Amino acid sequence: MRAVELFEQGVRQVEVARILGVHSESVRRWKRLWEQGGAAALRRRPASGRPRKLDDDQVERVRAALDQGARAHGFEAEVWTLERVGMVVERITGVRLAATSVWRLLTVRLGWSLQRPARRAVERDEAEIARWLTHEWPRIKRGP
Repeated sequence: MRAVELFEQGVRQVEVARILGVHSESVRRWKRLWEQGGAAALRRRPASGRPRKLDDDQVERVRAALDQGARAHGFEAEVWTLERVGMVVERITGVRLAATSVWRLLTVRLGWSLQRPARRAVERDEAEIARWLTHEWPRIKRGP
């Protein structure tokens, strides 16, 4: 809209580009649109493209379901995978999503991030590890 004001004042396209800090080709395109359809031709338009598969209400229902945990949905471990989330989304909304769409749902719309579970042996004995670090390791480090 600032470019329109400058066009109406008779400012040259090169100057408009410099003032606004944009490429001169953008200014040429804006001026052409302005000459053909006025200022209304430069107003923001809704994003084009395919509409989202899940509306905001459905996303909130999915969020609530995921917050219940994986076990609440019949999975053995309390870990969410793309496949599991996709199954829950389909169960709740009736919409089947590809793995990439599930990833986008989780990261962009729900704000989740990738979390990998720590891999530790079930037999791990923290007390024995602490004892080894305080008694055995200093003895080994000193040498024979």
